[in-house]
Amino acid sequence: MTDVTVKLTENLNGEVCAPPSKSYTQRMVIASALSCGISKITNPLVADDTEATLRAITALGATVATAEDCWTVTGANPLTNAKEPIDCGESGATLRFMIPIAALAPDPSVLFFRGSLERRPIEPLLKSLYDLGVNVTTKKRGDKDAVFVDGGGILGGQTSIPGDISSQFVSGLMFACPLAKVDSEITLTTPLESADYVKMTEEVLANHGVKVLIYDNFARIEIPAGQTYKPVDHKVPGDFSSASFLLAAAAITNSKVQINSLDYKSVQGDKAILGILKQMGVAGKVCDDSAEIIGTGELLKPLNVDAKNIPDLVPVCAVLACYAEGTSKISGAQRLKLKESDRLNSVYVELKKMGAKINVDESSLTINGPCILHGAVIDPHNDHRIAMACSVAALGAKGQTTIRNAGCVRKSYPQFFTHLKQLGAEIVGGKFDR
Repeated sequence: MTDVTVKLTENLNGEVCAPPSKSYTQRMVIASALSCGISKITNPLVADDTEATLRAITALGATVATAEDCWTVTGANPLTNAKEPIDCGESGATLRFMIPIAALAPDPSVLFFRGSLERRPIEPLLKSLYDLGVNVTTKKRGDKDAVFVDGGGILGGQTSIPGDISSQFVSGLMFACPLAKVDSEITLTTPLESADYVKMTEEVLANHGVKVLIYDNFARIEIPAGQTYKPVDHKVPGDFSSASFLLAAAAITNSKVQINSLDYKSVQGDKAILGILKQMGVAGKVCDDSAEIIGTGELLKPLNVDAKNIPDLVPVCAVLACYAEGTSKISGAQRLKLKESDRLNSVYVELKKMGAKINVDESSLTINGPCILHGAVIDPHNDHRIAMACSVAALGAKGQTTIRNAGCVRKSYPQFFTHLKQLGAEIVGGKFDR
């Protein structure tokens, strides 16, 4: 367990590159693994979650050659079943994407997941796979949750699935059903949330020559069977989800910070952070491949945001609200209870420790700013976004803040503390670079 100390920091200055997108990296790796040939992925994110995805696709027969700034993936044609249990780590996306893909293998596979399936549910996905001719069961093996996939292929047909629990269910089916025996039709029983992540999956599939037909704003998806993934070379764009913490750090300090490798034209929903900062009165500019924030250290304007499609921005928005003059409300956040931690409650508990005037209910956070924050000992609940959010909050807090188990940032952004230090933040410890 590694602790990091973050001290009051009034000024930040400089530029860094945003880390590569975790979501794009995982999707590109999976689509490449399903392709008939060799694909190259440049600028991949090297982090715990993406390494879990690499383990999964190699267990099913793909091969990966890793070099600096490039992964070369040779697709598995055909897939093979995993000889040993696939370790999905704590990556909910890896688990939900790979269960349908493991069903394409001729024989059974077992997937392990560290953490709780109560926290990262998969039951709706298993029901849909059953409708499509796949048998999947779950049970404990030791202290781990294990998922048993029978294999033998996906028949296809019709199924329904909720859209408001996890968009990853839909993406997982979109990856696997093009290789089913007959056409598949997926009907969403509730409106899709985090739709931009499904658009990202659609984009990656299209690059590999795979067709998915989406109707009525994702209410119905048709996937033709018998398709072939074609190999293609990718470049992973920078990650707005991770960059949001650096942009927020600049906004609450006296700063001029530029984050490079950010493509505003990408379908990442979390690019909404730039609009949120603008609404809060933060000065800056957006260029073709970067974003610049000029912070004055003055109080921000309060925010009112529906987080239904941007749940990963909730922790950083809560921090920004602490530095705003007036009442801010973050609503539509009930799905945060099903993240790495009960993230809605984790934000509430840890920011309150620091002196935030914050309230929580089943689906929202209310913050009465400005909050006079002070240093505290933070438990990130093994949640990378809680660790990063509280580190940003600590930059404007009196005294110093200790982040316990700060290594959890390896899940998505191993260089987070290094980048903050490069911009001038006073931080002790925190070197988690790969």
